[in-house]
Amino acid sequence: MGLSKLDVLYRRLLLTKFFIRGWGKPEDLKQIFEFRKIIGNREKCQNLVPKDYPVHIDTVEEQTDCKIFDGHFTSPLVHYVPDVMPPETVTARFQFIVPKEWKSKYRPVCIHLAGTGDHYFWRRRTLMARPMLKEAGIASLMLENPYYGYRKPKDQLRSSLKNVSDLFVMGGALVLESAALLHWLDREGYGPLGMTGISMGGHMASLAVTNWPKPIPLVPCLSWSTASAVFTTGVLSKAVNWRELEKQYCTQSVYEEEIMHLLEYCGTDSFKMGQDFVKNSPKSVDSLTHLKLAANIFHFNSARKPLSAESLQASSNNNNELMFQNDLKGAYIRRAMTGGLNSQLKREQAKRSEALQRESLLFMKGVMDECTHVANFSVPVDPTLIIVVQAKEDAYVPRVGVRSLQEVWPGCEVRYLEGGHISAYLFKQGLFRQAIYDAFNRFLQKYPM
Repeated sequence: MGLSKLDVLYRRLLLTKFFIRGWGKPEDLKQIFEFRKIIGNREKCQNLVPKDYPVHIDTVEEQTDCKIFDGHFTSPLVHYVPDVMPPETVTARFQFIVPKEWKSKYRPVCIHLAGTGDHYFWRRRTLMARPMLKEAGIASLMLENPYYGYRKPKDQLRSSLKNVSDLFVMGGALVLESAALLHWLDREGYGPLGMTGISMGGHMASLAVTNWPKPIPLVPCLSWSTASAVFTTGVLSKAVNWRELEKQYCTQSVYEEEIMHLLEYCGTDSFKMGQDFVKNSPKSVDSLTHLKLAANIFHFNSARKPLSAESLQASSNNNNELMFQNDLKGAYIRRAMTGGLNSQLKREQAKRSEALQRESLLFMKGVMDECTHVANFSVPVDPTLIIVVQAKEDAYVPRVGVRSLQEVWPGCEVRYLEGGHISAYLFKQGLFRQAIYDAFNRFLQKYPM
């Protein structure tokens, strides 16, 4: 199946650039990777957020058909890795829409996590929450992502996360914040409870559900098993500031010497098995078995310096003077030889640049798989309650070269839509909602309340 032309065109029209400041502080990445080992294990993670974790309601607005609650709470992540969270992100904000009258004896609630660029609540409220209330009587709770809307750092432009590490902070925060909200809804008597999201929101919902200790409906829309392909082979890879990432990777040895050793992704498409990935990537290479790390390839940390262009040319000129002295043709031959050496140097530099690009790409894949691959997290309690909705021609979330969700979560259902990422988002919201209704009904059939 090909890629959607609309996806490619839409990406070209957007100005958003990702990771303009690079990978993030090395010490932040180290803390995040260590904390990932904890939240990747449901038994450990469920003890991080108490069942009585405080959640506060600030305002209540009554409308003709519903009540809209606005609330806040402190992100639990700040209690465990406080240094990685910008101050604006610490307070989590949400909006909760409930019907004035419930249609059944149940009080179902679905938590919606935001996709890329989905600031504040109006988009989810208009496209999903209000229709779900009208069609199925399901309430919706919309959580604001860290780095978005009310939680956007002052120096961040639009949705442009400044560092790669910001995405991992967002994910870790949303896992714990979702747990806090699920506990709050549970003790307030709501149920059944479920989670959903579109694009990045679907992936974040997938990670959050892995740590909930009970069966729970999950409907991730337009997301897949890992975010690594999104930023390395999908159309969003064109928006990544690769120049800064490559510069930091090759000049700061901490990435090679310390951070890389923290990558412990357990799946078959990990950084340590990158040959298949590169073989399937747009710029394929024959093999990576000979490829050392950038510092070794380019002797960045070596006392031995490669021969400079000036010394090569000087040597060439001296030899040429001896060979072609008083020969009028010598000038032309010398010029040709010098040009040939320059061309050779340019080719060598191009090879080095290409090798650095591949290494940076593989490092990106490694850190993304470490923190976002669902195989690095516990399997949800009941995968049969998961209905994945994917677009066949999705150019934003490539499925080639990564493990399928059916392999990682045996028993989950995958529904494929015609078209790409953008067309599905614009025209298939009704199918997203239907998948949510089906997942909730499936829960009630298996686990009557």
